[in-house]
Amino acid sequence: MKMDFAKIRQRYDDTLTKDVIPFWENHAIDKQYGGYFTSLDRDGSVYDTTKYMWMQWRIVYMFAAFYSSRYSQPQFLDIAKQGYDFLTKHGKAEDGSYYFALNQKGEPTIAPYNVFSDCFAAMGAAELYRATKEQKYADEANSAMRNYLRRVNSGNPAGRWNKAMPAKTAYQSFGMFMMIANLALVMKNCLGNDEYQADADRTVDLVLEKFWNPELKLMFENVCEDGTFDLESCQGRMLNPGHTLEAMGFLLNYLRQAGRTEHNEKILAIVKRTLEFGWDQKYDGIFYFMDALGKPHLELQADMKLWWVHNEAATTALLSYVISKDETFLAWFDKLDKYSFSHFADPQYGEWFGYLNRQGEPTHYLKGGKWKTFFHLPRYLMSVSDLLGELV
Repeated sequence: MKMDFAKIRQRYDDTLTKDVIPFWENHAIDKQYGGYFTSLDRDGSVYDTTKYMWMQWRIVYMFAAFYSSRYSQPQFLDIAKQGYDFLTKHGKAEDGSYYFALNQKGEPTIAPYNVFSDCFAAMGAAELYRATKEQKYADEANSAMRNYLRRVNSGNPAGRWNKAMPAKTAYQSFGMFMMIANLALVMKNCLGNDEYQADADRTVDLVLEKFWNPELKLMFENVCEDGTFDLESCQGRMLNPGHTLEAMGFLLNYLRQAGRTEHNEKILAIVKRTLEFGWDQKYDGIFYFMDALGKPHLELQADMKLWWVHNEAATTALLSYVISKDETFLAWFDKLDKYSFSHFADPQYGEWFGYLNRQGEPTHYLKGGKWKTFFHLPRYLMSVSDLLGELV
């Protein structure tokens, strides 16, 4: 398959540096109180001042990462540091975990029930340490990382904020475990230590063995605590192709940097199967949620097409090609690249739409909110550009 990797790479770099980064740099920074606005309308105007912690920390992470990259600009570090200062001053609960949301001034508005606030705090602080070598950032990264691992391994990450009753089926959640390999890699690359390698190695085995259903050849989002698959409920049968593809990318990256290949064959097979299963044969694009047995889904947005799903799918497809040289993956990258740039990009105001209906039409014109921020899109653009650089 013939592709002009240099030309495609230039398009990714231009989109990142002339479109996506300036959009958030110009509109997201709260110059009055600190932190960031993430609820941005199509034109970048702020429509809600709530500060969701896991969105805030992702911005810290990305600007710190860009400061340490070939895209570096001096102001990127200042943007990341002011966010860190605001979040560490206002965002911590008594037990050291991070609240889910603050108001504009920094007063907590939603309890620390969600473990991903800690997850992205670890990533953001770690990247700031790489950029500055200031010990306070490493200390905060380790504190947040240990909190994340403690909560995930407890079996009750929400702690006293868990609203489930005893009769509710207890599951292990794929999303919480899939992040550990990525977090361990960020910690190693930024802090220079292997403290979390054992956790990451256990996660690789857990993800590939416990959540993968070998009979259906599908990666499940929820698995019963005893390791069985619940095919009698919507939650038990739930599939999230974007999560699976993102996780396989994490695992491939982690193992690749460690020089290990023993899991590659299985991971690549999972990537290929998920791309085939998750692709909408009628309207193109990858479904948001699916049911393992093709039954109705409780989530009404299940057939929508989301930006982050396609960002992660394209990144993992290209990484799979770089590792395997199997042109099936290159063809998938090409298909995802064409779909994404033709459906999500907003040529009028810049940045990308996040939410399309099944037919590929925008359902929301916002550029950021409770779930979308400066993270998946810029990370995808940078990661794909780096991979294309290897191919060039």
